[in-house]
Amino acid sequence: MASHSQAQYDVLIIGSGLAGLSLALKLASHRRVAVVTKKSLMESASAWAQGGIATVLGPDDTLAEHIRDTLNAGAGLCDEAAARYVVEHAKPALDWLIAQGVPFTRDAEGRDYHLTREGGHSHRRVIHAADATGMAVQQTLIAKAMSHPNITLLEQHIAVDLITTRKLGWDDAHGNRCLGAYVLDCQRDEVVTLAAHDTILATGGAGKVYLYTTNPDTATGDGIAMGWRAGCRVANMEFIQFHPTCLYHPHAKSFLISEALRGEGGLLELPDGERFMPWHDDRAELAPRDVVARAIDFEMKKRGLDCVYLDITHKPQAFLQEHFPTIYARCLALGIDMAHQPIPVVPAAHYTCGGILTDLDARTDLDNLYAVGETACTGLHGANRLASNSLLECMVFADAAARDILSKPLTGTVALPQWDESRVTDADEEIVISHNWDELRRFMWDYVGIVRTTKRLERAQHRIRLLHEEINEYYANFHVTADLLELRNLVMSADLIVQSALARRESRGLHYSKDFPEMLPTALPTVLVPSGYGGR
Repeated sequence: MASHSQAQYDVLIIGSGLAGLSLALKLASHRRVAVVTKKSLMESASAWAQGGIATVLGPDDTLAEHIRDTLNAGAGLCDEAAARYVVEHAKPALDWLIAQGVPFTRDAEGRDYHLTREGGHSHRRVIHAADATGMAVQQTLIAKAMSHPNITLLEQHIAVDLITTRKLGWDDAHGNRCLGAYVLDCQRDEVVTLAAHDTILATGGAGKVYLYTTNPDTATGDGIAMGWRAGCRVANMEFIQFHPTCLYHPHAKSFLISEALRGEGGLLELPDGERFMPWHDDRAELAPRDVVARAIDFEMKKRGLDCVYLDITHKPQAFLQEHFPTIYARCLALGIDMAHQPIPVVPAAHYTCGGILTDLDARTDLDNLYAVGETACTGLHGANRLASNSLLECMVFADAAARDILSKPLTGTVALPQWDESRVTDADEEIVISHNWDELRRFMWDYVGIVRTTKRLERAQHRIRLLHEEINEYYANFHVTADLLELRNLVMSADLIVQSALARRESRGLHYSKDFPEMLPTALPTVLVPSGYGGR
């Protein structure tokens, strides 16, 4: 590896999705900010988001109804204060995005924004940019960030681990405090030391722990794993949302078919054209995602199907091309004309509802460490996320974190020790990493999927422990690589998911256990506490 380097910033943001970039822009007038992203700036789950942002804008809608829909979707486990906070701060957060120039879709008259409806919502309240909202938002914010003199964008950089006073063995009167991070510069093959007064984890979720996912390849649970290793509590990791409708096609990797299709009248059907959702729930296709995903999983297993079908052929072709241009074009390129034939779909891992436990200021258990977006568990989503509340959460808590950071006096950063690789060598068998990656994703899909049993979870846990030992030995003896770091974080995320699932002895929201099919009368979060945890 090359020689080491060190840099100092006021704020270090790890992750370049909506949460990370909006936070950077809100801080940049007052702080020197570095944004670390392990691929390019556009490679994030935010950029892949199709549906939109849930906000009360319609004349017949109310904040109380948005809060109620959020709590209902969360199956009794939402933190009501968090749900109220997010919904009440939605409009200012959206107004900020609009002021940045995001081109949201207007209605036919062009006076108001077009609002669509998604599963679990009692009203049309999802503002969107056609069917590629995340892309429009990301392109707008990236352009702003690239031109800001106080923002340093570090692409092709992957965080190795957080630097804390406890890890360095420093005696700190404030307890365990975050001082920055070690980061691998993938282009120069060099671990750099980034010192910062405040550090934010905004790395997204852990969808790539599963074989089938709608997430980009970057969703490897990095922030959750790093926060856990640093001493943060983690909550509700058993609640992995499986999106009901991922395109089923050999050449369509991870392509999501937006919930808005069902909001506009799309019907789920068996291969013979018969609808099945009314058999499972009175809300049929507009039931929350966990209900729809389980229904599809049930019908596929019962009948030995590879997929089911989403039929919106009763809508005019012009309507589909106007409202769903991205989906229409992608399907057509694969030989599926959605105006004339149903779309083959399967459920796929989509969203990590749990994560690093934070308060309403996005603060974690460590001083000077924040978590925002899918990496965090704010209490908003409970046991199941309401559609289009995720981008909203990113914006609201990025704003909260910015306010908290700017409210504190800015003290100087300290000199940090360099990354020590004096006792490691180059890896001789990198194939081990790809084999372990594949094994992990397959057994997580088989044993920790939409329907779970204690025996399956215990099998997964046993195999995770073996992988842990292998990877830790690899990490201790060889130079770090991006693939090794991602695998290490994925295995840690998988372990947290399985620990949480074994601890929940009921079925609630996204967690369904055949051994405990009933829901307990009292809803309690699953909070995992790392060894040596000393509290905030």
